[in-house]
Amino acid sequence: MNLAEGVQLVSFGLLSLMTLGAALGVVLLSNIVLSAFLLGGVFISMAGLYLLLNADFVAAAQVLIYVGAINVLILFAIMLVNKRQPFSSLPNAWIRRGVTTIVCAGLFALLSTMVCATPWAISSAAPAGDSSIILIGEHFFTDFLLPFELASVLLLMALIGAVVLARREYLPEEAQSPAETVLMLPERPRETVGAGSPTE
Repeated sequence: MNLAEGVQLVSFGLLSLMTLGAALGVVLLSNIVLSAFLLGGVFISMAGLYLLLNADFVAAAQVLIYVGAINVLILFAIMLVNKRQPFSSLPNAWIRRGVTTIVCAGLFALLSTMVCATPWAISSAAPAGDSSIILIGEHFFTDFLLPFELASVLLLMALIGAVVLARREYLPEEAQSPAETVLMLPERPRETVGAGSPTE
């Protein structure tokens, strides 16, 4: 193993640990703002992994789209919603937790099976180099056109959901008589003037 391979191996280990640690923080922390920032850390770590794979365009798109757009959109949605009331306890919450545990365990088992069953053969083809952007564009508009359009629809739905969540809830104001709705400037309360004051 030469120096370059050692640096790549150490970088891969550090980026993997950063990705896993930040992902666990996103799920386990109760502060949603910290979770959103850690989600940005996950995206940046994944961009570093793409750089290790010589996919510089995908890494740049990862930083620009996921960190610069989606993560900032999530933070804006959190700040605009600004709901501070605590979560109320739901009845029969253990049933939901049990179902969630079963679904997560099933997904983890499915992904683990796919990882173990996939032949991770190293490709002997020459790297695309500067023409990788052209190849990605061709695949987007030919082979992966349907997933590409579905992703755009999903992003549009997320944008609409953020707008709905950020919408303020206006409470109806109490009915006031027309005489009370006259525009008045706030007035400072006057101090009581004594009988022996120097102004008199």
